[in-house]
Amino acid sequence: MDEERYVVVVNDEEQYSIWEDGAPLPGGWHPTGFTGDRSVCLAHIDAVWTDLRPRGLRVAAEQA
Repeated sequence: MDEERYVVVVNDEEQYSIWEDGAPLPGGWHPTGFTGDRSVCLAHIDAVWTDLRPRGLRVAAEQA
């Protein structure tokens, strides 16, 4: 069982990932407030990130 804690992060293009809790985040990534072990965080991402297109592409498609 994975004992490490992770935080779900999102970037400006609304793409999601996980990051080790407490580690400095790379530029452009922001915590969502959701934390847990790896499997819980990945399950959360599966539930909330339903459109995998970057935000810029979704906006362009809506304006076309």
